[in-house]
Amino acid sequence: MKFINRTEELNYLKEAKDLAHSKLFTVSISGLRRIGKTRLILEFLKEKNLYFFVNKYKSTESLLAEYELVLKEKGVLKELERIETWDDFFKVLFKRFHGVVAFDEFQNFSFLDKAVYGILQKYIDLNENRKELLLIFSGSLVGLMNKLFSSGKEPLYGRIKRKFLLRELSFKSVFEMCGELGIRNIEEVIQLYAIFGGFPKYYISLEDENLKGNDFMKIMDKFFFTEMATLEEEVKEILALEFGKRSGVYYDILSAIACGNTKISEIASFLRKKESAIARQMNELRHYFELIGVEESLINHKKIFYIKHPLMNFWFRYFYKNISGYKRREQKVIESIKADTNAYVGRKFEQVCKKLAPSLLPRKYVKWGKWWGFYRENNERKTAEIDLLALNESKNEILFGECKWKENVTAEKIIRDLASKTKFVLWHNTERKEIYAVFAKSFKSKINEFEGKKVYCFDLSDLERVIKK
Repeated sequence: MKFINRTEELNYLKEAKDLAHSKLFTVSISGLRRIGKTRLILEFLKEKNLYFFVNKYKSTESLLAEYELVLKEKGVLKELERIETWDDFFKVLFKRFHGVVAFDEFQNFSFLDKAVYGILQKYIDLNENRKELLLIFSGSLVGLMNKLFSSGKEPLYGRIKRKFLLRELSFKSVFEMCGELGIRNIEEVIQLYAIFGGFPKYYISLEDENLKGNDFMKIMDKFFFTEMATLEEEVKEILALEFGKRSGVYYDILSAIACGNTKISEIASFLRKKESAIARQMNELRHYFELIGVEESLINHKKIFYIKHPLMNFWFRYFYKNISGYKRREQKVIESIKADTNAYVGRKFEQVCKKLAPSLLPRKYVKWGKWWGFYRENNERKTAEIDLLALNESKNEILFGECKWKENVTAEKIIRDLASKTKFVLWHNTERKEIYAVFAKSFKSKINEFEGKKVYCFDLSDLERVIKK
């Protein structure tokens, strides 16, 4: 599959390479597994550049032997020369090589040989004015990568000139990628995006498994439901690398969040533990492993947790809690997951609408998000939620949006239900100008106005239109 997008990231690396013409330059790239770090690096590297994968399952001697072969293949070492130590390796690298050197999964030296960091620090400091050398360090353990370069206790503290976190591909890029795979129906692209997000590895897997042009459920069968399914062990394999033997509580927390327990009190209650008992693991999942994030309600600033890795969220929601039945391929378990998949996609449809709404709407809004809050009715505490909220504070204008993953939607009914919740959103209530928007697969009937307020209705063809611009 051709390399798609990442133009900004490639330009960032090219700028770093230009800066290395006059002085040693260093770059750190971090990001969740399967996000495309290795592909980005390999796309950037030229034939004469050096690429080293840090395999933590090799011994120091074995990895040095591998790196020695690379140096010989590139003409940096002569045939009879040997690399016996890491000091030898970096001495040769800094003295003889001109160009780009990339270390992939750099944080794995923490498990292999921590002395590498101190040795590398020495050579970076001694060669600060060395020209024509760009060092790239990439890693999947985001927290550990940050610690290596940002903690004052670490040898490499302050030795990075640039760093960036590689994020998911945009929905527009995913749409383009799916087009390369013969999947051009926007509904099916949204379905795939709901499961795989902007993680390119999984779309490449469609090509690897010769699933080009197949419909969504056939892909799901091949990846998850048939015997020896392609992605059956994917999440467990990723987390085994992240957690090692400390998986228990982390797994339970991720399962709780995926099943809709998005507040710390709800997660603790779901696990039948005190909040203090899971505080450390929550902090590590958020800041060290970078697997969970926090979403904030746009106005009242209430916060909820969510799982950043889309496939991980899907797996914990459906497979982890039914793992025995799933492994046995019990029909009732499989059918139950399949039956709820459409509702799951519907919840992810909100994310697509939020990303595309600024391009769809003629009005400009500064802040985008969603809203949720509480109210009382007949002395009963209830929850209200609005899928999409946008603010233009200079004009006191507020947009309320609803996303329905349904066909033949009646817009007026949706707006009427939506309007009943807007009074609970406390933002310039007496002065504000209210606008409504409905997003759906298709409409039975659209409206342009509701009780004197402007209404926008967008279906899948509208979304596809702005993607193709």
